[in-house]
Amino acid sequence: MSEVRQKATLAKGAVAELNRLTTAQKNEALLAAAEGLVNGTGAIIEANAEDLQRGKEQGTSASMLDRLTLTPDRIAGIAEGLRQIVALPDPVGEILETLDRPSGLHIVKRRVPIGVIGIIYEARPNVTVDAMGLCLKTGNAVVLRGGSSALSSNRKIVEIIHQALAGTALPPDAVQLIEDPNRSSVDEMLKLNGLLDVIIPRGGSSLIQNVVQNATVPVIETGAGICHTYLDATAQVEMATAIALNAKVQRPSVCNAMETLLVHEAFAQQHLVNLAERFKEANVELRGCEATTRLVPWVVPATEQDYATEYNDYILNVKIVSNLEEALEHISRYGTKHSECIVTEDSTLAERFQQEIDAAAVYHNASTRFTDGFEFGFGAEIGISTQKLHARGPMGLNALTSSKYIIQGNGQIRQ
Repeated sequence: MSEVRQKATLAKGAVAELNRLTTAQKNEALLAAAEGLVNGTGAIIEANAEDLQRGKEQGTSASMLDRLTLTPDRIAGIAEGLRQIVALPDPVGEILETLDRPSGLHIVKRRVPIGVIGIIYEARPNVTVDAMGLCLKTGNAVVLRGGSSALSSNRKIVEIIHQALAGTALPPDAVQLIEDPNRSSVDEMLKLNGLLDVIIPRGGSSLIQNVVQNATVPVIETGAGICHTYLDATAQVEMATAIALNAKVQRPSVCNAMETLLVHEAFAQQHLVNLAERFKEANVELRGCEATTRLVPWVVPATEQDYATEYNDYILNVKIVSNLEEALEHISRYGTKHSECIVTEDSTLAERFQQEIDAAAVYHNASTRFTDGFEFGFGAEIGISTQKLHARGPMGLNALTSSKYIIQGNGQIRQ
């Protein structure tokens, strides 16, 4: 039996035991895991150093290395994420609807775990812990398949988690890590109907599209983030500058970072030169439309492909538009339905933007960097869903549950 099938089978076997656990028992296990991670900080950083060295030797970009890097503060933050999950209400067992039928049947719709969740992700070892915490809190077993670039980190993290869970009521088999770095292990996961109930991909567009197009197991699509910020003519310059810089520079390697800045021509005439200089000071390479390069000659001309690219790096497209309609059209063409923002003092324009943009999160006068489970109050997140069925936006605990109907009768038969 292959590693993938063997570990998925172990996870499946843990589901019944998971479903018998109380909220208190699940919380106790997550707190033990958080403590284990903090106590194991040195070992995790040592394993992470192996990944970082391998990444540098392979020419991995600085932004991707940042996503891969673990520090004591980051590990403490990851552990704190588990504690935040503990503090959140347990959605399992929540009564969503109650019906009393003329037949005398009493029907209750109750929130339940999904079962076994497969997570396929790239070079972010924090996802290993976030996914584990959210899945276990909701009574789901999890099969993790991280990127090969983070294999040493992920292996050590899961080893520590297994040791922590062994002293609790929660079965350690509920957390499985696929260590086979070959793409064939991903391909096999995509076909594990009957063992995996759903697969959630987290990563770049090529990873996500491979999963969406080839999986026979149901998929919750988390999308690539080609996010836009539109600076309207009425935008306050200081606010617009702060939001635009934050959306790109604060952490460019993540999916809610801005990739294209749309600027109303009136705002551009007065403020784009200074704004471009601020980005230049932040080491951001600007690629602009023809109107942009006329105002700021040192900007690199943008291509059609640039507008369709998620850089995850210190690169930003700039496009000058004549009105809101042109901005909406551009976002509709190139956006990935993730996070979009308008900066304006015109409440009518803001309302129209938020109504017409088809995205999981649409902002008025705030950075797209807020599209995040922590910021939305969900604790850690399993991903940002850009689809419309089952879940959309930051996926917290509720998104990892399904429902079933519990029906009570007293001998009814259907006529």
